[in-house]
Amino acid sequence: MTTFVLVPGMCHGGWCFDDLAADLRAAGHRVRALTLTSVGDPATPPDPAVDLETHVTDVVRALDASDGPVVLAGHSYGGLPMTVAADRRPDRVDALVYLDAFVPRDGDTARTMTDDRERAWYDEGRPTGLVPTLPFFDARATDHPLATLEQPAALTRGLECFGKRVYVYAKDWGELTSPFVGTLARLRNDPAWSVHELDSAHNLMRDVPGELRDILLDAAG
Repeated sequence: MTTFVLVPGMCHGGWCFDDLAADLRAAGHRVRALTLTSVGDPATPPDPAVDLETHVTDVVRALDASDGPVVLAGHSYGGLPMTVAADRRPDRVDALVYLDAFVPRDGDTARTMTDDRERAWYDEGRPTGLVPTLPFFDARATDHPLATLEQPAALTRGLECFGKRVYVYAKDWGELTSPFVGTLARLRNDPAWSVHELDSAHNLMRDVPGELRDILLDAAG
């Protein structure tokens, strides 16, 4: 039995993984779908003082509380805190799976890794310290602390110590260019990575749930 620790992206909570989590549990595994501090919980007002370190601590706690082998997966922004947390607890993680997500190196931030369009969105949060939700987001989504996007990832080991690294790239961003094209270019031909390019919009959990489930179960195997 594997434990899947799932980390959501900006503005979203663990609820974005509900269907995927149900499929993984039906296959006999444990799932911890995280709702990060001050994000994705309509009952809790978002706090601009929350930074990346806060979210790294959330993921580290989940890893420490998990039994047996762990597959750590993150969507979009979730790739940042999951990477730093894995760097701190390499003995707790058997596989890393990035779901159309940032894959930071030491010193990277979400701002430095993304494109100008995304940075303009982040800057909408400058007056309040909270990046606003987008109109098409789920009603449960909340504004997102800007500080989490500007605090650098502090890595001491890098990802080389993890034998199983998987990247899942969403090819359908409509008329927009994916902010993860640079990440894909960096990893696509790296033999240490298993890279999947799926015909999906950014919300992989909604668009290709079956393919995503199979990729995660393969990572567990």
